[in-house]
Amino acid sequence: MTLKFSKMHGLGNDFMVIDLLSQSIPAFTQKGLPAELIREWSNRQFGIGFDQLLLVEAPTNPKMDFRYRIFNADGNEVEQCGNGARCFAKYVVDHQLTSKNHILVETNSGNLGLSVQTNGQVTVDMGCPSITPSRLPFISDDLQPQNLKPKASYPLNVDNETVIISAISMGNPHAVTIVNDLKNAPIGRLGPLIENHPQFPNRVNAGFMQIHSRKEISVRVFERGVGETLACGTGACAAVVAGSLLGRLDEEVTVHLGGGDLNIKWKNDIHSQFDRESLEPVIMTGPATHVFDGEIVHD
Repeated sequence: MTLKFSKMHGLGNDFMVIDLLSQSIPAFTQKGLPAELIREWSNRQFGIGFDQLLLVEAPTNPKMDFRYRIFNADGNEVEQCGNGARCFAKYVVDHQLTSKNHILVETNSGNLGLSVQTNGQVTVDMGCPSITPSRLPFISDDLQPQNLKPKASYPLNVDNETVIISAISMGNPHAVTIVNDLKNAPIGRLGPLIENHPQFPNRVNAGFMQIHSRKEISVRVFERGVGETLACGTGACAAVVAGSLLGRLDEEVTVHLGGGDLNIKWKNDIHSQFDRESLEPVIMTGPATHVFDGEIVHD
C-alpha cells in the first residue's frame, strides 16, 4: 500500500503532513506512531526530513472541524505548533477537505481558530497565553509550580550563570530570554541546557529575543525535541507576550525569524496581566507554503 503525504513549511519551519481522514497508517495507534518511525521519516539524509509531523484527523468534538496532532522530529507528541497550524489550514483547504475559510480545530492543548486569507496569509487565533507556572510546568526556587505565583520573569541558573527568563505557555511551554545581540547569542550552548533544565520537568522551548523597538523584535528558538529551527510560531507569540508583560512592547509587533516575518497581536490588560483567567488571546498572521507531495510505499 502507499501512504500519501505533503511537505510544507511555515517560514522554513518544515513539516510532513498526513491526511488520516482518507487513509490510514498501519503502525498508527491511539497514542500515535512509533517514535523510531517518526525519527526515520524526519531524517534529512535518509528520510523525508522535517521538524514536525502533522496529522489531520477527525475531531472528537462535533463542534470542531478537525483534530490537529503534532509530533516532533524525535518522535514525541507535543501540544502545539503555530507555524504548523498555518500549514494545517492551507493543507485542508488546498486538498478540499473543507469548503470553509475559517476552520476550528482541536489540539492536545485546546481549540484553535484558523482563517485562510485571500492573499495566501493565514491568521491563527492561538488562544490565551498562560503565565501560571503549573501550566508549563515550571518549578522555581524549589517551590512546587502550584504554589508559585505568576511573575513577568524569573532567574534561572544555567551552567553556573544566571539567565533571566519569562515562563510562558502557548499551549506548549516556552522560556524566553532577552539578549542584546541575537546574532551572536550562545544559543547552541544555552538552548539545550534550558530545554532540559530540571526546573522544567517536561522540558521547554528556549526562546531568545532581541528588542529593536516597541513594534519590532527578532527571535530565535531552540525547540524542544528538534533543536534550533528557522521559525517557531508559538515561540514568536511567547516572545511578544513576554516583552509586553515586561512593559517593552506594543499591542502589534513584527517578529523577525530566520525564515521570515510574522505579525503578532496581543492586547495586554495591565490590570489583569497576572490574573491566570483574564489574559487575551494571541493572534498570529503569516504565510504557509506547499513544497511537494509524495508517497511512502509499504510492503
